[in-house]
Parts: sequence; C-alpha cells; structure tokens
Amino acid sequence: MKTLEYKKILDFAIISEIQANEYYLAIAKKAKDASVKQLFTGLAADELAHRKSLEACLKTTAEKCDMLVFAKPVDYKISETVKKPEITADMKFVDAIALAMKNEQEAMDMYKAMAASSQGAEQKKMFESLAVMEEGHKANLENIYNNAAFAEVW
Repeated sequence: MKTLEYKKILDFAIISEIQANEYYLAIAKKAKDASVKQLFTGLAADELAHRKSLEACLKTTAEKCDMLVFAKPVDYKISETVKKPEITADMKFVDAIALAMKNEQEAMDMYKAMAASSQGAEQKKMFESLAVMEEGHKANLENIYNNAAFAEVW
C-alpha cells in the first residue's frame, strides 16, 4: 500500500475516533445518572486511547503497526437485536449501553463496507482490521449489556 493511501485511511480512522470521543463526552455531560455518566466517560477515554494508538501508527508503516492486529472476537449479534435508543438526560444504564453498542456496530459495518469496496488487498486488510477493532468494542459492550439487561439471570 502506498504511504499516502495508508495515511489517508489512518487519518479517517483518527477523525472517527475523535468524533466518537466527543460524542460520548457530550452524552456523559448531559446524563443525570452517575452510572451512565461513568459509562460514557469511560467510552470517551477508550476512544481517546484508540486515537493515540492510530496516531502512533502514522509514524510507521502498515506492516510495522501492531495496533492494527486484533484477535477476532466472538460476535453474539446482541447489538443486531436491539433498537438504538434515543439520547436523553435521564436514560437508563441499559439504554446507554445499547446506544454505545449500536454505535460500535455502525462503525464496524462502515469499515466492513469500506473493505468490501477496496480495490487493493492491503487497503482491504487495513479496513478489515479496523472493523475487527470496532467489533471488539461491540463485543465488550454486548457483554456488559447482557449482564445489565438480564441481571435476574445472574
């Protein structure tokens, strides 16, 4: 992959992480419930960490950027069964998780679509790696959602 193409893909991913960070911080600021506020503040911090990792990749090549190597998580497809809730100041914790889960699913789907429409194998691989990164976030949120939404089972 050409260096310019690599950097453009990373720049796009970095902008996406910045937007996600700002989005989660805005929700945290509006939330009244302390657990919802804490959840979104934590998600914002995660997005900031991802941004910094991607920025570190800008200083190297695609082959040497180990940040783009992810273990494929198990996808239980919980997110696909949940409607995306509206943002409200008094949203419930389970709805807050569902919202974040759906956002990560949308990011994953976007990167998968970009991979599918890629012309080159290296570009496709990079978008697939970014999709797996988002899938990992979704899987983590699905676990939290499962425990929160069905607490009576535990």
